[in-house]
Amino acid sequence: MPAYDSETVRPVVWLPLPAEDIDDLPEGLEYAFWDAGDEYPTDPARCVFYCVPYMKGAEPSVRPLAQMSQVRVVQTLTAGIDHMESGLASLPPGAQLCNARGVHDASTAELALTLTLAALRDIPGFVRAQDAERWSTAFRPALADRSVLIVGYGAIGSAIEDRLTPFECARVTRVARSARESERGPVHPLAALPELLPDADVVILALPLTEATRSLVSTGFLGRMKDGALLVNVARGAIVDTKALLAELETGRLRAALDVTDPEPLPPGHALWHAPGVLITPHVGGPSSAFLPRARRYLRDQLHRFVAGDPLRNVVVTAG
Repeated sequence: MPAYDSETVRPVVWLPLPAEDIDDLPEGLEYAFWDAGDEYPTDPARCVFYCVPYMKGAEPSVRPLAQMSQVRVVQTLTAGIDHMESGLASLPPGAQLCNARGVHDASTAELALTLTLAALRDIPGFVRAQDAERWSTAFRPALADRSVLIVGYGAIGSAIEDRLTPFECARVTRVARSARESERGPVHPLAALPELLPDADVVILALPLTEATRSLVSTGFLGRMKDGALLVNVARGAIVDTKALLAELETGRLRAALDVTDPEPLPPGHALWHAPGVLITPHVGGPSSAFLPRARRYLRDQLHRFVAGDPLRNVVVTAG
């Protein structure tokens, strides 16, 4: 099937950033800017390549899909695609949904390391002491000599290990959906978690949200973590059972550093805000200065592939 039928529709690409901000876009396409505003830039039926607005939520992202009868590619700028699930039934046969694997590796891995170090060295406690003008020195755990378990060893998980390597960790253990070998060593399957968790000082979550991973971090998972261990979540909030995590935090047995929560946004008054031993950032793993250069390069490459009829990168769903 061709990328688009130029006899029945003038090909239009919807982008969530101005086309003039992306160098060397392919010719032969019309580019329209849409970032989830109330009005569409063109008739959605003319759109053949739809790049989903970034950080606008599920409802705006899927809203135009029902009218995009000619769309061939739906491209997210996120690694996760859970916010697109409700719109998949609207895709015409043969349309492809692609994620942005690779775009957020550097930024999210950097935040994972930041959260890990900040939580271990109790940077939040020092900031509070500074606010109170109190000189409060103490010994804190270092990342050096710690055992780290990365749960979700895809592109982001691998980038996290890249950044852990100089910190003299005792070991880094890798877990993914299924077992395989990586350049650094074995990757264990999810089924091996019960035997791996008791050895980990730090558990970093970097896996996608699916029905298989929803509430993966349950009472049983947390109960197998060693006393004093740190849970770091830069994946999706719903991977963690919040009630079960709160129970562990409130006893002081575990600590957590969370870039994502369930619910999200975390509402005022929620118990997680003031739970002991927790550091929370508001889902900022992706949005940093690293995002736009990588997003532009990725979209340029994807659109050139689209026009040339070459295989697209990161296809996760093809509509039947």
